[in-house]
Amino acid sequence: MPGMQDEITLYGNANSGHAYKVALMLAVSGVVHDYQAIDIDQPHGQRPEPFRSLARFGQVPLLVHNGEPYAQSDAILCHLAQHTGGFGAESASRMARVHEWLFWEANRLGMCLPQLRWARSFAPQEYPAGAVDWLQGRFDVDIARLEAELADGRAFIIDELPTAADFSLCGYLFWADAAKVALPPHVAAWLQRIRALPNWQSPESLLGPLRT
Repeated sequence: MPGMQDEITLYGNANSGHAYKVALMLAVSGVVHDYQAIDIDQPHGQRPEPFRSLARFGQVPLLVHNGEPYAQSDAILCHLAQHTGGFGAESASRMARVHEWLFWEANRLGMCLPQLRWARSFAPQEYPAGAVDWLQGRFDVDIARLEAELADGRAFIIDELPTAADFSLCGYLFWADAAKVALPPHVAAWLQRIRALPNWQSPESLLGPLRT
């Protein structure tokens, strides 16, 4: 379990579902940490220290744990699972299943859904003709895959206990309305079970109000 001496800071932004994934896992796991908001509208070179020096890719989220920086949301979730000894890290075989879903999320749902949200609620002018339709088609395939997985009645994506994979998959789905996408029934029920976890908080509660 987390040690008393651990110093953990999460750098994020209220518009980042990837930051929300990490903030939510920290909240549910009860890991004590500080939160620092980063203005992602600022040019990289103007963002504050120590974020600017520690964020390898210049992006949020960034987790700094006892002085060691960790970048990329799914990699951070893996680190937190190992740190807590739970959320998939209970065994090597269980963590292998988590890794499968994390890689799937990064290539599938985590690619199309944030873009749909941005295109439909923030900056439609940034997308060429046909791009949004292509993203919607990709999302339709991905959400159908997730729906089929959850149709057998399991509580969470691996089994009856939440893992880092659940936090990864759910991040942007809590902003489905902003992406103007519909959620099928088994996915919606799974999100309700995530909402029922101890210490669950909304993106706005953990990261602050959206900046438009």
